[in-house]
Amino acid sequence: MKLPAWLHKFASPPHVYGFAGALYPWLLGLSLVLMAVGFYGGLVLAPADYQQGDGFRIIYVHVPSAYLSTAVYALMATASAIGLIWRMKVAHAVAAAAAPIGAWFTLLALMTGAIWGKPMWGTYWQWDPRLTSELILLFIYLGYISLRGAFDELGKADRASAWLAVVGVVNLPIIHYSVIWWSSIHQGPTIKKLGSPSITMEMVWPLLLLIFAYSLFFAAILLQRLRAEILDRERYSRWVGGVVQATASPT
Repeated sequence: MKLPAWLHKFASPPHVYGFAGALYPWLLGLSLVLMAVGFYGGLVLAPADYQQGDGFRIIYVHVPSAYLSTAVYALMATASAIGLIWRMKVAHAVAAAAAPIGAWFTLLALMTGAIWGKPMWGTYWQWDPRLTSELILLFIYLGYISLRGAFDELGKADRASAWLAVVGVVNLPIIHYSVIWWSSIHQGPTIKKLGSPSITMEMVWPLLLLIFAYSLFFAAILLQRLRAEILDRERYSRWVGGVVQATASPT
């Protein structure tokens, strides 16, 4: 299958390395500013919930983390599929760079959910469909990372882990629709009900802002990890030697 024209530049490791380096500081700076505004709005300005009190404020960490746990996996699986179909090495590098970040977001979502669950449900853990499928997602991330490390040959590691990532996509709709398909103690949709969200606008806007800020932060960290991944893969290339020499030379 022929590679689309717009992807040709992004199939070039030197181009992607330079592009990522130029974009990284802007994404990181903007994400940190937006996080500061979002946390101030959520932790200071937003009123306490009439049932949960100030305990609801953990959503400003939990919800963005839970969202990114699945969004990062979708990106990882898409990059893996592109790598398999068009044999695009940079796509495999994107997937490899994204996996540990997605695993950390998934772990953070599970941990903050447990912290919230203790006072609200009376227990840190329930084998609820949403919680269980989210835990499975963490295991898939860890399986992907472990599978990559099990191969000495980079090409085999790319292909084997890519197939696992693509197959693991089946878990994403299960996570998303689990509270609808099965009897669940997990809270149902709130901000997704655009016509009438279940929480007030004073609570909603910091949450939406933080979801966006977290996403920008993920993009920034992904670009840095991608640059490191590309350097490792291309370490014997002439252009990498030029980058190392330029970095080492005094300004």
